[in-house]
This record gives sequence, structure tokens and C-alpha cells, in this order.
Amino acid sequence: MLLETTYKKGDTVSIKLTSGEEMVANLVEENDTEIVLKKPMVIVAAQQGLALSPFMFSANPDAQVKLKQANVLCILKTVDELGKQYTQQTTGIVT
Repeated sequence: MLLETTYKKGDTVSIKLTSGEEMVANLVEENDTEIVLKKPMVIVAAQQGLALSPFMFSANPDAQVKLKQANVLCILKTVDELGKQYTQQTTGIVT
């Protein structure tokens, strides 16, 4: 079976971790052993739907994060609506 990559470096991607958490981040790099992300955020339930929260509160929010591929169930390009919310929250740019 041929699988096409639907995302590329610089895209906003959604990642499901083996822990069950779902992340949204900017993809910096991906190889066979790790995924490098910029400005990772997790999706949390809020009163009015979904919200984005920092992946790690104790780290610099602009730091790059390396995830081991073994801890990732899947990675996909983020849907437009959530991608716009992520961009607005991490950069202040309204798209």
C-alpha cells in the first residue's frame, strides 16, 4: 500500500501520542526516529468546546520539542479551523 504524506515542513500538524494526548504544533523536521516540533500545544476540553494549552508549562513556549517516533500513533495536517486558532494563539496573527 502506498501512503502519501499530506503534510510538509512548516505545516501545522495534529499528533496523537501513545499517552492519548493530542497535540497541535508547527512541524520543523521528521525522520525515522524523531519528530521535531515548534510551539507545541495540547487540545483540552473547555466549557465552550476545545481549547489549546501549552504542551509544557515549565518550558520556554518557543523552544523546539523532539518526540520519539515510538511515542506517536499518527500525524496529520491540522484542519483549517483549528489551524487558524493555533496560528492566532501562537503568533497573534488572525487569518
